[in-house]
Amino acid sequence: MINVGIIGFGTVGTGTAHILIQNRKLIQDRTGIDINLKKIADLDIKRDRGIKLPKGVLTTDADSVISDPDIDIIVELIGGTKVAKDIILKAIRNGKHVVTANKALLATHGREIFRAAAKAKVKVGFEASVAGGIPIIKIISEGLVANRIKSIYGIINGTTNYILSKMSDENAEFAEVLKEAQKLGYAEADPTYDIEGIDSAHKLAILASLAYGTQFSLKDVYCEGISWISSMDIEFARELGYKLKLLAITKETNGKIELRVHPTMVPEEFLISKVDGVFNAVYVEGDAVGSTLYYGRGAGDMPTGSAVVSDIADISRDIVSKTVVRNPFLSGNGNGKELLKMDDVRSMYFFRFSALDKPGVLSKISGILGKYNISIASVIQKDRREGKAVPLVVLTHSAREKDVLTAVKEINRLPVVAGKTVFIRVEGKEQG
Repeated sequence: MINVGIIGFGTVGTGTAHILIQNRKLIQDRTGIDINLKKIADLDIKRDRGIKLPKGVLTTDADSVISDPDIDIIVELIGGTKVAKDIILKAIRNGKHVVTANKALLATHGREIFRAAAKAKVKVGFEASVAGGIPIIKIISEGLVANRIKSIYGIINGTTNYILSKMSDENAEFAEVLKEAQKLGYAEADPTYDIEGIDSAHKLAILASLAYGTQFSLKDVYCEGISWISSMDIEFARELGYKLKLLAITKETNGKIELRVHPTMVPEEFLISKVDGVFNAVYVEGDAVGSTLYYGRGAGDMPTGSAVVSDIADISRDIVSKTVVRNPFLSGNGNGKELLKMDDVRSMYFFRFSALDKPGVLSKISGILGKYNISIASVIQKDRREGKAVPLVVLTHSAREKDVLTAVKEINRLPVVAGKTVFIRVEGKEQG
């Protein structure tokens, strides 16, 4: 029998406990191992979670779980970084294997945790840290182990995907859709980590670390949120044949690694553009397997609990078979790959200028774009109002980020341009 202790009995802890109890016989039939939920620690053990637990399972003393000599695996599900880090490192020092869903912790302190685990010869499972019920960690570290990963594009935050989907479907503005998402429980009372792209950046750092054998952290990821996106930009994207998504992108370009999270226009015919609502999707391109796409629920008690239990089962197999412990973050050769600076990233771009409707304006704007090697693919101009500001939309061919930023600053200084220029990066095939 393998004994498990859970620390943190919130949404994911509840889902994990539910699966371990309800599917205990199923898991035993499939693994040949009886996995027993021995202890659950939480500050609140009075609230009804809708699960019938054996007497003595619940405790408010996390240390008693960590120090219990009969417990083989500690599951950390409290979130945050400081206390969670202390719990995990203490568990590792006590010779316990660890499972966590804590993407912020791994993206910040992953290297320290995995080094401690390697020294103690224990394993850290973290399947639930990215994309909930989608087994993307195992896919990259095991299923695609024979591939050089060329690129990863991920919709890995359900809150932002729900908001952008609703804005697109209902021609609604960001603020009103955010309020609706909060009422439905899809967005937190303080949604900053989601809507500003920080949650996606944490997850991207983990995926890139696995894909390229180098430990990346949050500070390595260029991060931009969706709070400034307007329904007007979504409508123009549709007219050009694109949908707007918050994408987490990593790719290897000339031996350097791109790491970026930002609103991105994706061609409507691409499968990932069709992923709507709170669902997640991760596109992975390998040199051998080619293009692959993985889709499912990225959050919630049961999908994330499913990922936690998959790690518990894997570690249980290792314990029973006395398998040599392997931690994916430390499996590479340790050679650091250099980051590609955001200034040097190349992409296509969508520009929305607020330009005066008068002769010669487009030529002035296009002249500045040309000066910085930015080539125009298509132009949309609507709502002719002579002498007044109107939207002027330009889609470009591939250009360098630094050149785009410089050109936009110069264009914004033109007397014929009113207001700040909006620009959004575009992925997909070149037009024209």
